[in-house]
Amino acid sequence: MSRARRARKIAQTAAFGGGVGAAGLGALGLAGYGLLRIEALMARRIVGQHFDGAPDDEGTYGFGHGAAIRLVVLGDSTGAGMGAEHARQTIGATVANGVAAFSGRPVELTNVAVIGAESPHLDGQVDRALERVASPDIAVILIGANDVTHRIERSLAVRHLEMAVRRLRDAGAEVVVGTCPDLGAIEPLPQPLRYLARRWSRDLAAAQTVAVVEAGGRAVSVGDLLSEAFSAEPHVMFSQDRFHPSPAGYARVAAALLPSVSAALDLFGERTAPTQPSPWRGEGVGPVAVAASRAVANPGTEVAPAEVGGQARGVHGRWAMIRRRLRPTIAVPQADPVREDEPVTARVAEVDPETAPQR
Repeated sequence: MSRARRARKIAQTAAFGGGVGAAGLGALGLAGYGLLRIEALMARRIVGQHFDGAPDDEGTYGFGHGAAIRLVVLGDSTGAGMGAEHARQTIGATVANGVAAFSGRPVELTNVAVIGAESPHLDGQVDRALERVASPDIAVILIGANDVTHRIERSLAVRHLEMAVRRLRDAGAEVVVGTCPDLGAIEPLPQPLRYLARRWSRDLAAAQTVAVVEAGGRAVSVGDLLSEAFSAEPHVMFSQDRFHPSPAGYARVAAALLPSVSAALDLFGERTAPTQPSPWRGEGVGPVAVAASRAVANPGTEVAPAEVGGQARGVHGRWAMIRRRLRPTIAVPQADPVREDEPVTARVAEVDPETAPQR
């Protein structure tokens, strides 16, 4: 089954409230489970211990005339900024500064992300966000890593993400979601754990993309955005625990999100003067599940709702537009490729949540 079909199936299962098993994958059996449990324990020792917390990045960024743009950040430790040394080094702060510079208006940042959060925790985060900011202008969500490491059922995770996006959209906010990072890019993880982590995280990211677009948001593929840079300069791109990004790593992720956030706020004037997708850059319009499958392999790719002939849906589902607003200057590594034609049940197992690092 192709990744596009898996993503569509997971999203459909989420919509109807069904389930597809722990992490949606099943198990290898006792021997395989034991091997992966041992490898997870080894990886946990290699990765290191968590930090005490994340800097408080809430506040006003930038200057200018007019009302402040209200930005809320939700999600896990990536959204909270675990690994950043100062408040202005987080993804939320970097995006806020960028939006302020592009718009000429101040940005009020409210951050309700929680270290270790899983997608079901987004329900409470949306409650807190809307209690504090009744009508946010833009919401950024970063979620998924802990769903993979804690074996959260994928349809359940996707359903809670979709509900969060819909609630924020109903509150009047534009929504940009940084999808699940490629945990197979974390080099301390041994094989076959790295292979499985890559497979699980990419499948979840594709399903997240389908759900986000169906809910009216924009999904940006984070993927293995840091992997090649980690190999070249691990002391620069990752923090001391070799799992969470460093300030430089957060800046790289923020650079992938900022163009989509700015476009969602119409800071580039796309609503009044829409630009056509560029085929030579791999942009275009197609079924959302196909677009999601392509996006996970290309970090920085945005997938957003689209129409064809005035219609939002075709015979293969929701129409979506792929935009490559960020073109990474560092090549995406080709190691451990994931075959699209490989059966979903192949080489699968479970990772013990007690030994898995948290984001």
